[in-house]
Amino acid sequence: MKNPNFTAETIVITNSQIRDLLNEIALHNCEKAYKKLFMEMHESLTGFAYSILRSTEDAEEVVSDFFITIWQRRTSLQTIENPRLYFFTSIKNASLNKLTANGRNKLPNGIEWETRLNSVFFNPEELLLSAEVVQKIMQAVNELPARCKTIFKLVKEEGLRYSEVANLLEISVKTVEAQMAIALRRLKTHSEFKSQFPELHSLLTQKK
Repeated sequence: MKNPNFTAETIVITNSQIRDLLNEIALHNCEKAYKKLFMEMHESLTGFAYSILRSTEDAEEVVSDFFITIWQRRTSLQTIENPRLYFFTSIKNASLNKLTANGRNKLPNGIEWETRLNSVFFNPEELLLSAEVVQKIMQAVNELPARCKTIFKLVKEEGLRYSEVANLLEISVKTVEAQMAIALRRLKTHSEFKSQFPELHSLLTQKK
């Protein structure tokens, strides 16, 4: 039974769904799948590009160019094993190239995602959480320090593993673990997750 108090939030597209869209594009030149992929991934990728470039215009350009490349190379899309990681890595590399072209050739000290966590990274209906509780959880996440929020977003919203986040942000796995620990401590303190919502506590603290 659906929880009548729950208000639906944005649900992040899964790697499997991304792969299905890429297959449609690769095998059938499907423009509908291409547009859906763009709409689903544009905000996250643009936010990530901005975290490196600190320019909305440059971030939009990098992401637009990336999607043009995706279409141009569509016949090879089926070979991508981890689409989401591939997307973020491509955007990072393109953003760094953009920095070089703009006369800056150094990665900023610590990529900090200048955006909010917008999607629910758990199933509120399964856990019987009210809209009020969901709102408090999301608020707690968005109040995290920028570095914590960046890593938390990549792990919990984007579904990347600790090792993948470490490689993407050019930090150690230990740093990812430490930042996640800080984030989870703050969240648990904020809403007393362990005592009130043991299933959610287990989900939050699950290591990838």
